[in-house]
Amino acid sequence: MAALNPPICDFGTPAPDFVLPDSFGRNHTLHNCRGPKGLLVIFMCNHCPYVKAVIDRIVRDTRELATLGIGSVAIMSNDVTVYPEDSPKNMQAWAQELNLPFPYLYDETQSVARAFGAVCTPDYFGYNAQLELQYRGRLDASGRNPAAPDARRELFAAMQQITQTSQGPSEQHASIGCSIKWKQE
Repeated sequence: MAALNPPICDFGTPAPDFVLPDSFGRNHTLHNCRGPKGLLVIFMCNHCPYVKAVIDRIVRDTRELATLGIGSVAIMSNDVTVYPEDSPKNMQAWAQELNLPFPYLYDETQSVARAFGAVCTPDYFGYNAQLELQYRGRLDASGRNPAAPDARRELFAAMQQITQTSQGPSEQHASIGCSIKWKQE
């Protein structure tokens, strides 16, 4: 399982629109997921060791970001035929087990992942209130390892800055994770 790094932020790129179902069959859109100060879009899945290593911190940060006016959404775009652990049924079970504070959506056609340019899981896209891309970095420096007690919360700090200035930090470090499992055509 090769680790991939997505490209760094292309500042100002508008968020692609989407309508996707969660694992309960309810549709969500870009606009109903956003908060008044912005939106965090996370491409993730159930089976990825990089996601599993940081999911508790993702939950913590998205809960805190909600109090600052940032909406969050997670999107799963893997091929579930090859990776059944990522199926909608398993997404639903994981979302309930973790009490995810954001919608966890299924991108069956993978068109949303392609529209965003998502590369790996986890892959983070932070938007300001105008839905302009301002952050495409990592959660923190830990990768798959437990975070050091003094680990800087890079994604949280960036999104907090976006709520205050509408601009993301000029210095960003790429996330790292497993490749999105694209369907064979």
